[in-house]
Amino acid sequence: MVSQALTKMARMFLTIKIMPESPETDFAKIRARAKEVAKKYSADLLDKDEIEPVAFGLKALKLMFIIDESKGSEDLTEEILKIEEVSSAEVVDMRRAVG
Repeated sequence: MVSQALTKMARMFLTIKIMPESPETDFAKIRARAKEVAKKYSADLLDKDEIEPVAFGLKALKLMFIIDESKGSEDLTEEILKIEEVSSAEVVDMRRAVG
């Protein structure tokens, strides 16, 4: 008999780096929209935003999500890429949640 602990899918922390279309992009709007997108994938957006300077006043927004491992990261990333004023979105860190 397979243990219930083994059949339950793990959760993972996922950090997505979002590049805006311009330095004037409002990160609060992107974050709010990303939170809506996360709900579609049963993911939670954590309060661990990071703003990373890139070049010439342009900054990247790093958002951390917790998502069921079975959902994967591709669909969530693709949906975030569709947000208005987002130029690119890529997974920069993925870790399995322990506990």
